[in-house]
Amino acid sequence: MGKTVIEKIISAHSGQEAKAGQIVWMNVDVRSARDFAGANVVKNYRREYDGTPVADPGKTFFTFDLVAPAKTIKYAINQQICRKFAEEQGIRVYDVDMGIGSHVLMEEGLARPGATVVGTDSHMNIVSAVGAFGQGMGDVDIAFIFKTGKTWFEVPQTIKVNIKGKLPGHTSAKDLVLKIIKELGTTTALGRAIEFYGEGIEGLPLSGRITVCSMVTEMSGIAGFIPFNESVREEIRKWSGDFEEVKADPDAEYAAEIDIDISNLVPMLAAPSHPKNVHTVEEYNGHRIDSGFIGSCTNGREEDIIAAWKILKGKKIASGKRLIVVPATKRVYGNLLKKGILQDLFDAGAIILNASCGGCAEGHAGLTGEDEIQISTGNRNFAGKQGKGLTFLASPQTVAASVLKGVITSPEEFLN
Repeated sequence: MGKTVIEKIISAHSGQEAKAGQIVWMNVDVRSARDFAGANVVKNYRREYDGTPVADPGKTFFTFDLVAPAKTIKYAINQQICRKFAEEQGIRVYDVDMGIGSHVLMEEGLARPGATVVGTDSHMNIVSAVGAFGQGMGDVDIAFIFKTGKTWFEVPQTIKVNIKGKLPGHTSAKDLVLKIIKELGTTTALGRAIEFYGEGIEGLPLSGRITVCSMVTEMSGIAGFIPFNESVREEIRKWSGDFEEVKADPDAEYAAEIDIDISNLVPMLAAPSHPKNVHTVEEYNGHRIDSGFIGSCTNGREEDIIAAWKILKGKKIASGKRLIVVPATKRVYGNLLKKGILQDLFDAGAIILNASCGGCAEGHAGLTGEDEIQISTGNRNFAGKQGKGLTFLASPQTVAASVLKGVITSPEEFLN
C-alpha cells in the first residue's frame, strides 16, 4: 500500500516506514517559539537543561509577531528573556520588525517542501501551503525539541477532499475555505491530515493556499496539502531554492474521500461566534458593522491587500467606520509601500499598522469594544478573541466592500 503526503514526510524524518496510527520519534527541521509562550519555553529549558546547549542553533528560532513592538511591560520582559537566551545559545531572533513568524519561516526558505516545523503557534500547520509539515505545540514540548531536535508524534490518518468545479471569478480563496469548513465542520477532519485535489484549489496561487491551509486548524485538522502548480513551484523556489515536491502515491490509503462542489460558490462569511457558522454574504447583506480588519496569517499577503485595494482605491470608507490593514511580513509591507498601495489605502481612510499579527486576537491593536461589530479576514471569531464585540470572518474583498458601504456588503458589485 502506498503512502499519503504526511506519511512520506514523517517516514523521511523518523527512519521508519511510518503509517497512520503509529507513534514515532520524528526529527524536527525547524524549531521555533514566538513572543507568546517563548518566555515559558526559556523558563522550561533553564529548569530542565540549564547550562547545556540547544541541539542545533541553526535550526532554532524565535519569532516575535503578536505584540510587536511590545505594548505591555509583560511582553517587553518576555521578549527580552527570549533575546537574552538567544544570545547565549547563538539562536537567531526574527524580531518585532519582521512580521508573522510562520510567514517569515516560509519566506526565509526554512519552512520548505518536505520539512518538519514546530512552534508555539496554533496555526503553524499553515506551512503545509509550501509542502512542509508544521505543528503548533506547547512550551514544554518546544523546550524538549530545542534540546533534542526531535519529538514523538502519532501519524495521523488522511482524508482526501476533491474540489469539484472552477473557482468563480467573483470569489476568493477565503470564500473557498469557508465553504470547505461549512461542509466538513469540525469533526470530519478531527486529528487528520487533508489532501486537497481539483482544479478549483490546485489553481490557487501561493497566497490563496496560505489562506486555505491556515484555516485547516478551524476544521480541527492536522495539516492540509495541495499539489503544486508551476507558478507556485516558481514562487517557492524563490524562497527555498531547488526542492523535491512530496506527492501522495496513487495507491495511498485514505480514511475518507469527500467531494465538494464549488461551481456555484458565492462570497461567504462566518457569523459570530464560530468559524463553522458559515453563511453566504447575501444572507447578512446590510447588517451593521463598526470596523473592518484586513490582515492575519490567513489574509495578510500582498495579494490579499491588493484585492482590497482594488475596491478601495479612489474611494473613502463610510463615515464613522474604521479599517485596520496589517501586512503579514516586512517584505509584504515593503512591496506595498513601493507600489504606492499603502498610500491609496491611507487616502481611503485605512489605518496601516506594522507587519505583525495585528488585530487577530486579544492583546493586539484594534480590538472591539462592547457591542461593537467587526468584519475581519482573520481565522477565528470566538467570543472574546478580538475584544468584547462580535466578529464576522470574510474575504479581503468583502471587508473592503463592507467598510465602504458601512454595512456588510457583497463585493460582487465592485468586482463586476
